Amino acid sequence: MHARPVTHQNDNDGAMKADVGTATAQGAQQLMTGAEMTKQNEIFTKVQAKLKAQVGQEVFTSWFGRLKMQAMSKSVVRLSVPTAFLKSWINNKYLDQITTLFQEEDSNILKVEITVRSATRPTARPANDADAQETASKPAASTAIRKEPASIRGTSAHVSSPARPIAANNPVIGSPLDNRFTFDTFVEGASNRVALAAAKTIAEAGTGAVRFNPLFIHSSVGLGKTHLLQAIASAASQHARNPRVVYLTAEYFMWRFATALRDNDALSFKESLRSIDLLVIDDMQFLQGKSIQHEFCHLLNMLLDSARQVVVAADRAPWELESLDPRVRSRLQGGVAIEIEAPDYDMRLGMLRQKTAEAQTDDATFEIDDEILQHVARMITSSGRELEGAFNQLLFRRSFEPNLSVDRVDELLGHLVGSGEPKRVRIEDIQRVVSRHYNVSKQELVSNRRTRVIVKPRQIAMYLAKTMTPRSFPEIGRRFGGRDHTTVLHAVRKIEDLITNDTKLGHEVELLKRLILE
Repeated sequence: MHARPVTHQNDNDGAMKADVGTATAQGAQQLMTGAEMTKQNEIFTKVQAKLKAQVGQEVFTSWFGRLKMQAMSKSVVRLSVPTAFLKSWINNKYLDQITTLFQEEDSNILKVEITVRSATRPTARPANDADAQETASKPAASTAIRKEPASIRGTSAHVSSPARPIAANNPVIGSPLDNRFTFDTFVEGASNRVALAAAKTIAEAGTGAVRFNPLFIHSSVGLGKTHLLQAIASAASQHARNPRVVYLTAEYFMWRFATALRDNDALSFKESLRSIDLLVIDDMQFLQGKSIQHEFCHLLNMLLDSARQVVVAADRAPWELESLDPRVRSRLQGGVAIEIEAPDYDMRLGMLRQKTAEAQTDDATFEIDDEILQHVARMITSSGRELEGAFNQLLFRRSFEPNLSVDRVDELLGHLVGSGEPKRVRIEDIQRVVSRHYNVSKQELVSNRRTRVIVKPRQIAMYLAKTMTPRSFPEIGRRFGGRDHTTVLHAVRKIEDLITNDTKLGHEVELLKRLILE
């Protein structure tokens, strides 16, 4: 009820004018609010577009796909995310960048805040009874799926297609998954066939019999470890047995454990991890800190003793992870270690053809000669990641250079070939080539066996490690089963003497050097 003018209480016309004026003002306020909301949405949309352009589609989908506008005042913007982990990550990594983008759109904005929205927050009231009935009939799955313990609540797998109902049925807890990394998109070849078979066996087992526990997958960078581990987590989460899957990077585990200690929530964090069925840990070589490794060792022992499956990946074999606690290394060596090697020509060509097919689904007009793909497959030999980089270069250039020639491809991709720079040799590469050449396993090469068929290849490998890498005698000794530096020194001097007097052995060593540098 609106107030009447005091000085003209009996003036009905004046009262009516006052009522009309008040109503008009209220209507104008509502219109202004609607206009402001439209403006806010436009600003948020522009910021999202700029952010996507700056960080790339993959990063944007992983970290900002579920970022929503909560409220916007004259100087403060409040955004919301579904998990505390996302909030912390964005605050630490991207808050300044997001604030700058909002200020570019509105100079009055001084601050951007990230909040965690409740999974059970009330929604807007339906416009009519029919909408209300429809809303009431919908299952409350969207809230039910987030009942995992708050202590390790993370981001579920990002799903771009409704054909993969990971988020709806059994979300993977921990670090976010890339929905591109599945078994269907993993290119099989001679270098990864064994690792792929083991991974599929584990993913299909669900909560059934534990196999190859722990499974340790290792390779140099860019050969598909992360792809394979995320494929395991993704496939296992969809199993009919409905196992509880946790996918973590070593960095996330360290961050989450440190946060739990800070918040006096370490016990809850550890308890939440003990109820899982499948633990997948990526980039194990980054696990640092005595206390964190101690806790991880307890977790590993508990899971393995309880017949829970553990899958780990690193850039080196478990016995070569010198920074890890010896107890952790011992546990990891107790399972099955499988190495993924560099892809051969057929596998590289298959990867390029798959990338071409994916590009054609987005752009039907895209076309590239198979001759060029074959040429690129012969050029780029080191890793799948560099091969992907080469293809992206071609994809970009193809948009304004439709007639790419082989010579032009050589010019564009010359920096990926190495530009004549010598290849960086690793001890792992030497061990692999020597083991294959002399038909002995890599484990035998670093073992304590002293038979002639093992000692000679071992000494040659030590000699090559000293002459082809900058590693010291003690470090080489550690890489060969924890041997003393004097053992390495003896091996190097012996092979030097033998090469001087044995031409055949000299040629053999030169052949090994060429194989290592290929």
